[in-house]
Amino acid sequence: MDKFFTKGRIACLVIFSVLVIDQIIKIWIKTHMYWHESIRVTDWFYIYFTENSGMAFGMEIFAKLFLTLFRIAAVTVIGWFLHKFVKQGMKTGFIICMSLVLAGALGNIVDSVFYGVLFNESTHSQIASFMPEGGGYASWFHGKVVDMFYFPIIDTNWPMWMPFVGGEHFIFFSPIFNFADAAISCGTIALLLFYSKDFNDAYHAAIKKS
Repeated sequence: MDKFFTKGRIACLVIFSVLVIDQIIKIWIKTHMYWHESIRVTDWFYIYFTENSGMAFGMEIFAKLFLTLFRIAAVTVIGWFLHKFVKQGMKTGFIICMSLVLAGALGNIVDSVFYGVLFNESTHSQIASFMPEGGGYASWFHGKVVDMFYFPIIDTNWPMWMPFVGGEHFIFFSPIFNFADAAISCGTIALLLFYSKDFNDAYHAAIKKS
């Protein structure tokens, strides 16, 4: 069994699993919910369908085409390093973390590259359909990333006596994100917490060998 689950195969399994789960969730949301429709799970957890043209957690910067091409270039670099790290025999946990980051980035690239062509527009009054007769809502590389996980853990107003923000609405952890974003965040945080030295050593070794 150990011979079957090599580090390379573990990396492929993690990447494939994250991509499949991410796309299943996104396609279901896209084809079953109206834009900005919300499903309350608990007081601090909602399924809230929204889309963004930018980076993880809804940040929107740069032109859409540039952003998509930048993502593809970044994934290519990450994939190259992951291949090198596997060949170097890095720790399994380290390989899993890198695979999570790569898979999450790939998951959002799928949306950006294909969703504009595969789906029509999601609106407050229209649920998108797959491969609509009239064509998609955008051209290749101009699709929007589907987000749905919303955790307003604290939803309140600042006390009136607070300077500058008194009386204003405050939500702790307002970003809306998807499964791919979560994979990127978990992989990155775990790398920083547990494998920062391994990453630094492996990075320099990979650069030196190349």
